Amino acid sequence: MAFNSGESRGPSSGGPSSGGSRERRPMRREGGGKFFKGKKKHCRFCADGTSVDYKNVALLRTFTTERAKIMPRRSTGNCARHQRQLTTAVRRARVLALIPFSND
Repeated sequence: MAFNSGESRGPSSGGPSSGGSRERRPMRREGGGKFFKGKKKHCRFCADGTSVDYKNVALLRTFTTERAKIMPRRSTGNCARHQRQLTTAVRRARVLALIPFSND
């Protein structure tokens, strides 16, 4: 073996897999996590007492992106019950051509 010059590349050689002097820190998350506590999001429908309706196009557009995708619960702050109702209402409004399927 001409390439082996007497160095051993085992776990104790100080290579990239050993700890070394560099510390590993957990990645920070925006919405929460170990270091950063995000603002608690509350369901708009539970707080106001309003109901989800497929005919209320202005309300449904606030819960869709500019590419007409339904926004997830973690970004809107809806509870699980109202998120399901919202998804059903958006789908009904799409079938009735009140809102588009896509904005291409």
